[in-house]
Amino acid sequence: MTQITSHEIRLASRPTGRPSADNFSLAQVAIEPPDDGHVLVRNLFMSVDPYMRGRMNDTASYVAPFELGEPLAGGAVGEVVESRANAFKPGDAVVSNCGWREYFVASANELRTVSRDVRPLSLYLGALGMPGMTAWAGWQLVGVKAGETVFVSAAAGAVGHVAGQLARLYGCRVIGSAGSAAKVLFLREECGFDSAFNYKVGSILDQLKSAAPDGIDVYFDNVAGATLEAALSALRVHGRIIACGGISAYNDQKPRRGPSNLFNITTKRLTMKGLIITDWLDRQAEFQHEVGGYLRAGTLKSRETVVNGIEQAVSAFIGLFDGTNVGKMVVKLA
Repeated sequence: MTQITSHEIRLASRPTGRPSADNFSLAQVAIEPPDDGHVLVRNLFMSVDPYMRGRMNDTASYVAPFELGEPLAGGAVGEVVESRANAFKPGDAVVSNCGWREYFVASANELRTVSRDVRPLSLYLGALGMPGMTAWAGWQLVGVKAGETVFVSAAAGAVGHVAGQLARLYGCRVIGSAGSAAKVLFLREECGFDSAFNYKVGSILDQLKSAAPDGIDVYFDNVAGATLEAALSALRVHGRIIACGGISAYNDQKPRRGPSNLFNITTKRLTMKGLIITDWLDRQAEFQHEVGGYLRAGTLKSRETVVNGIEQAVSAFIGLFDGTNVGKMVVKLA
């Protein structure tokens, strides 16, 4: 077959604080034909996610750091171009962790076939992918119940807008925080949140108390920082916290002090549980059956912010920290 060339994004240097375009490079590489047991894939969509920022540091975490001079990795959905593995054939749609590149060759065990009946296929990176499963797993983690009042931060993001809608489907009263008037309107009118507020325009605690004067039962934490502190004050006795993310601090150069009211965990007998989605992969089929059913029925809506071309991947990633996305941020590659 004709020699294929592919563009890929590499980590050129480790960011200090907020990432900049200078921390990345765009390279062109020749793609070799697949060997036995391997598959050549053309990526159609790739994901950019806040957790990737942590992998750009040269520190140990729950996932290995990215290597300097090497292509970045992340969720992607593509189509098989050539296969020398029995489980795949040309035209198959597959998901992988080989994002940030246009083409790649991988072993069969690095790929998972998905249905082309799902449209757009980028849903496998959003509501039917890692963010959607994170939202679903969070509620399983704390055993959320009908009639409870829940609060979701970064509620207009990839995880948050799915988490809030799922909580509504479970019979909860849902409050969300977001960073603009347009996002607040999106949460209320499109996602069906009972209440939403802009954390940038006033005291988070005051706005949360106004939305839930009797307190909240569960806090789905995507940002940490001042919002976690407000939630600790608003939580009722025996409330629960899902510790999912802390985007407010991902670019900090020094560790910041924790909440001043952390002793509320003791006095209110709160429970705070950490959530890493890789711990839940054995329940992926259960998640996709349930959430896929909501999507097909139209009772759960997925929003995406789509940018075009691998050349825009870096700006799309950096934009996550400026809140430029509503819903899931994806890069369309083909």
